[in-house]
Amino acid sequence: MKEHQTLGYHPGKTRIHNLNPTAKLIFLLVVSIACMTTYDTRFLLFVSLFSVGLFPLAHIKWHQVSFVIKFIALFSLLNLVTVYLFEPEYGVKLYGTRHLIFEGIGRFTLTQEQVFYLVNLVLKYFCTIPLALVFLLTTNPSSFASSLNKIGVSYKISYAVSLALRYIPDIQEEFFTISQAQQARGFEMSKKGKFLQRVKGTAQIVVPLIFSSLDRIESISTAMELRRFGQKKTRTWYVGQPFKVKDSVLVVGALLLLLITLWLFQVNGGRFYNPFNKK
Repeated sequence: MKEHQTLGYHPGKTRIHNLNPTAKLIFLLVVSIACMTTYDTRFLLFVSLFSVGLFPLAHIKWHQVSFVIKFIALFSLLNLVTVYLFEPEYGVKLYGTRHLIFEGIGRFTLTQEQVFYLVNLVLKYFCTIPLALVFLLTTNPSSFASSLNKIGVSYKISYAVSLALRYIPDIQEEFFTISQAQQARGFEMSKKGKFLQRVKGTAQIVVPLIFSSLDRIESISTAMELRRFGQKKTRTWYVGQPFKVKDSVLVVGALLLLLITLWLFQVNGGRFYNPFNKK
């Protein structure tokens, strides 16, 4: 797998790269909570456009995130289909009206309310996933750990988070290496192979990937013990990024979005924006 295709930190000099990692994490968590708790389409659409608009600002190219986006798109599609199959008129119950688009077989009808509800679910993905990808691709794991430690988080926890971010690209590389080994043994894993064959081949990658990850964990753990990691109450950091005014502005912006969500609860009389019942 080429370096630019791995889902991990890519150095850069953009404004988003230069933001404090902790401020970016707070923004990601607060905005994600705000988007998950509301079904106001106007708010979700605004945050979705903002989130997607961060890609060019962070100089993130399509090929850097294409694999993840395609995987998440497939998962999202399966989720939408499942929601419809289990409750095809859930939107009707939520919004209290019924505008039929076409009559299906039995209970499987399609209404404007159900489509509107499913659109809201899609917008939620667009709100949070781009933010998470921007965070992963623009955040230096070491700098992130240092920032967490400076705001009071234990350096042991900070270092664990840093390791998790740092080894995401390594796991991707390991997956690709095992995939090539499986193809060399005759398992077709490329786009030329049949879908079920590719699924079966992917399942056969998981087991060796788990064992290689466990070996990696054991090696890291042994190295940290030999270097007496955790014996001291504090530690110094080679990389650090101070909290600046622009980082405070980012956190305040996230809190404002959360307050807007709470205000919309009052305006809409609940979590859901209902365009079908105008009074």
